Amino acid sequence: MINLQPNIHWQTPAVTRQEREQRYAQRGRLLWLTGLPGAGKSTIAFALERALFEQNKLCYVLDGDNIRHGLNADLGFSADDRHENLRRIGEVAKLMVDAGQIVIAAFVSPYNSDRQMVRQMFAEEDFDEIHIHCSLDVCEQRDPKGLYARARAGQIQGFTGIDAPYEVPEKPELVINTELLSVQEAVLLMIETLELGSAPA
Repeated sequence: MINLQPNIHWQTPAVTRQEREQRYAQRGRLLWLTGLPGAGKSTIAFALERALFEQNKLCYVLDGDNIRHGLNADLGFSADDRHENLRRIGEVAKLMVDAGQIVIAAFVSPYNSDRQMVRQMFAEEDFDEIHIHCSLDVCEQRDPKGLYARARAGQIQGFTGIDAPYEVPEKPELVINTELLSVQEAVLLMIETLELGSAPA
């Protein structure tokens, strides 16, 4: 661990991650949902949270819009600000995973390099990238927040999918096509494929 301030030291917790996971009968991990605006990331994330909660799992959604209301309210949407937005989210998620929680992060996170940065913060078994796939045409037809219409009208600059790129994940752990699957089907696929209901070994 890099210590940029010599007068600050990492404090060893009195309760270990392993003890927490045994207590909660689950394995802490980060599920990173990425995709175009309107693909269904937040809808699936909150539906998954509800399904896991009903199974008595300790879980929480970190949603892009919600985070920008507080923790990252000082950031815009430039490439640098997007990078810092995701770096902060990664650090928050690390603490939550160490606390034994299943963290569901729903962020456009358009750049492979930024998603790789977050992945590298975690052990291999603690991070799963899920591509919520949906074509630009269908996302634009859905346009639940009216953002695509505003971007097309020139009212929003640097909007992902319109005048800013989205880099498709190279090797995600799971791809969910929301043009073909319902929300509940997507949730069930995630739970079964990623074995989210299993207790720690």
